[in-house]
Amino acid sequence: MLNLPILRWGKPYESMELDEVRHFLTGEPIARVSQANGGLLQRDMRFAPRARQVLREIPIEDLIERVKRAADLYLNGTLAMGDGQQSPQDFVRAQSASTGLPEHMCRANMQKNYFVLTNMDRMLDALTRGLDLHILSRGYGMESRGVVVSYQAQTPAVGLVLPSNSPGVHTLWLPVIPMQIGLVLKPGPQEPWTPYRMAMAFFEAGVPREAISIYPGGGDVGAAVLAACNRSMIFGGTATVERYKGNPRVQAHGPGFSKILLGDDVVDEWEQYLDMMVESVFINSGRGCINCSGIWASRHTREIAQALAERLGPVEALPPDHPQAALAAFTVPGAARSIWQAIEADLREQGVTHVTAPYGPRLVELERCGYLRPVVMHCTSPEVAMAHKEYMFPFVSVVECPQDRMLEAIGPTLVCTAITNDPEFQQALTDATHIDRLNIGPIPTTKLDWMQPHEGNIVEFLFRARAYQIAPERIPASTAR
Repeated sequence: MLNLPILRWGKPYESMELDEVRHFLTGEPIARVSQANGGLLQRDMRFAPRARQVLREIPIEDLIERVKRAADLYLNGTLAMGDGQQSPQDFVRAQSASTGLPEHMCRANMQKNYFVLTNMDRMLDALTRGLDLHILSRGYGMESRGVVVSYQAQTPAVGLVLPSNSPGVHTLWLPVIPMQIGLVLKPGPQEPWTPYRMAMAFFEAGVPREAISIYPGGGDVGAAVLAACNRSMIFGGTATVERYKGNPRVQAHGPGFSKILLGDDVVDEWEQYLDMMVESVFINSGRGCINCSGIWASRHTREIAQALAERLGPVEALPPDHPQAALAAFTVPGAARSIWQAIEADLREQGVTHVTAPYGPRLVELERCGYLRPVVMHCTSPEVAMAHKEYMFPFVSVVECPQDRMLEAIGPTLVCTAITNDPEFQQALTDATHIDRLNIGPIPTTKLDWMQPHEGNIVEFLFRARAYQIAPERIPASTAR
């Protein structure tokens, strides 16, 4: 069994308080993780400026090359992990055993992280819209049109309060180190593996150890991260998002309520888009905020729901090492039952039909965990509560709604795939401020373009554009790049 220490700006620190990470099926201990507390983190934050300082001593181009080397180490290397070592296969098994995610999905998420790291130069070029990266490092510089611009870092280190449910969220913080900003990571209790493995890969590739801290712990540690860091990200439910709404220091990531809208001009050909709808709902066990939780159309909704149920309803829960396993377990005791009870309560409302009911029980309870098999609901109008629900498994409501009411009724939407050739509807979708990421055409909600921001531009979150004037005779020659 591995012993994972706290990392205080790269230095291992063993705590007297430990938390055991256990296999969700067998109960076997996998790791003992040292637990930090809020006071320790707050004391350590006095060294945060050093994290940015050591990173600024390395040119951004060199940091990009180092994270590219880290990508190969992360994907293929045997790396230090606490008081032991961990091969890629060891990592996959451990992550699956603690999160409930099937092993092949863990490998797929490794590939996502690898892709982001190996394409970091292209990512930053896209996120900054071609800005000379030296401007981020110096704080000012000359644009190609001959204007002095300034981008001021808002924090020496960014805090991350990470979840346990989806390892794919780590792609959001990977560009931070190349932007010469330190990392303060609070891992999810069931998923310490990616933060530690990524940190070890960064260190071995030449990223300064003083740039990264990892503080496992309870809620007080998460609160300390948000209080101590000038910029932080947190992942949680709707309540978390509402709590930090309007707080410029915190970027809260919650449910996506991602949707597919079928325009009146194409809805009669809905069968052409069935594969895309299934993929959007089902991939990665429906655990992502970009998974589709609502399909909206003005007609054919019962037929669409039935077709989805025929595809998704028969799916069974399989062991995590099974190559065909498609469902992730709920590893927190009672979580699956609690979710299913909430769904059953909403089924009492008129206008809701459980279309996957004929395919057997949805709740599967084992001794130490639970599964929820895919659920398809049909809603006769947007007014019913079920039309606006999202859960961490393949769950989708097919909602009947006139096209001219869709945009006012769908609510906040992280990803919207709109299938329509109607130019007026397309323009209305483009103008809708409650849609974050818009796909026009049959693009799965789960298909990301890594050259575009996923949910908020991290450069705009970490840096502030400001006015900056220099007398012509004072402009250093090195800024004219």
